[in-house]
This record gives sequence, C-alpha cells and structure tokens, in this order.
Amino acid sequence: MLSSFFPPRQKPAPTTANLPELELSGPVLAECFKAMVHGCEALGGIERYIEALKLKHTLFHQAVSDSALDTMTEETFAGLCTFMGTVRRRVSSHLYGENFIAMKQALAPLLADMKTTADVDQRIAVFCACFPEDKKHRWVRDLAAEMLHNVDPQRYPLMTRWMWDRKSNTGVIREMWHGDEVDSNTLDVPDGHTTFVALRADLGGWLSENGVFQDTIYYVDLLCAQVYANYICAQGGTYLRADFASPQDPMQYSRRLLGLDGIKQGSSRTRLKAEDGASFAFDSKLLD
Repeated sequence: MLSSFFPPRQKPAPTTANLPELELSGPVLAECFKAMVHGCEALGGIERYIEALKLKHTLFHQAVSDSALDTMTEETFAGLCTFMGTVRRRVSSHLYGENFIAMKQALAPLLADMKTTADVDQRIAVFCACFPEDKKHRWVRDLAAEMLHNVDPQRYPLMTRWMWDRKSNTGVIREMWHGDEVDSNTLDVPDGHTTFVALRADLGGWLSENGVFQDTIYYVDLLCAQVYANYICAQGGTYLRADFASPQDPMQYSRRLLGLDGIKQGSSRTRLKAEDGASFAFDSKLLD
C-alpha cells in the first residue's frame, strides 16, 4: 500500500490476497525517483543502467542454466561475484579448492527447479545452514538472494538484507515506510519471499502511475538502490564502510549495491577485491 500518494481507488491491486500489506511513502518514492533520474542523466542516462542490469542477469542465467552449474569453473564463479556488491569482499575464501566445490554443492538445491517459488524461503535457509551462523557469514544470505534474483529476476525479486532485514530492522522497506515515528519503531514485516513480491508489486504500480511501463523490474531495482543509497549518504558515508568508499558521483552507491561497478570503465574486465585486500581481475568473456 502506498500511503499519502494513491487515492483509494487508484492503489494498485495486490498480486495475490496472501501478500503482506506494506505502508510505503509516496513522497519518499517521488523524491528518490527524481534523484535517480537526475543522477543517471549525468552518467549516460537511465537506459544505460537498465541495459547494464539486463546484461548482468543474462550473464548469471548463462552461468547456471541447465547443467552449467555442474561445470562452472572457479573463474566463472569469481567473475559472477564481482557483480554482487555486498558479497564480493567476503566470499574470497570460497572461490577455490574444496571450499569452491562445497559452494557449488550448496548452490545446486538453491537453484534447482527455479520455476517453483513456494519453497524459496526454505531453500534459502538450507543454503545458509551450509555455512557457519555468525556475523562473518551474514553475507551468505545476500549471496543466496543475489543468485536467485540474478538468474531469474522475473520470479525472484531482489531479497538482499539491504532491501529488508527484519532482525536488524534496517533496509529499503524501512527507509520508504510511511509514518512519523518510523525511527523509534520496529516494523513487524517478515523478510520472506512474499514481502518482496508485495514490495515489487507496489513499486511497479507506482512506477506505472508515473509513466514507466517497460522494464519495470529493473526500474524497481534501481529505485530501491537509490532509496538505500540515500540512507548511506545520510549516515555520513560511514555505514558499510568496508563495501562503499566515498561517492565520487551521484550514482556510485546505487551502482555498488546493484553490482554494476563490477566492470571497470573503459574495460571489458571485471574486478574482485577480497576482504584481505587482494585484488583479482577476470575477463568478462569468461562468462560467455
């Protein structure tokens, strides 16, 4: 539900009756949408970002479709990780050897039968259970969400922790929540698949009311990244310092959240920098 924006008769209909109701702020969305369009115009236009997101999803789909996951190499997986901003610095210990083999084994059931979404929350939980349950491995939840979304964005909305993390009460949903006392309250909103489906449905409806009729799922991702980028900037650039340096342009945080900074400007090579500071470079042709 988009509070203080849609009159009741104009609110987009929910996708299913079982989706949670979200109280989202229309003014917050309008402000972030304006900032997003302005930021993209300064760096080639919003269409450039939409096409980059499409290319990223194509690379992931090719890498794990059919039996490709079985034969996926360390190089290919490491290359994919460059497009996952909250994962790539922490995944380095799982890129090679026995750890990489274990990673593929864990990914197999997560990405099996992608057409079925009813059990996705359970599949994510099973995947996360393959790793230690501690602060050093919180990125595992993001990896699961990124892999699902990047391989099949139509069925799986972006479900990373920066989108919404109920345990820590942080994320995009909180930043766009309608209410005067949001900062002092804990939102009683689950962080399962249906919540993110509801979020995308509401945002898609808002975008259509504002003239966006094509490539909606990509616009939703870009808008959400802008919402959370605003939050990072409001924190004085200190939040997620290990992942996000000081912005040099208006879209830097958004690009990093969406992994679009995985390709260096003026180069066909992707990049990966491990938590220990070691740098890796991979030719994007390896993902063809």
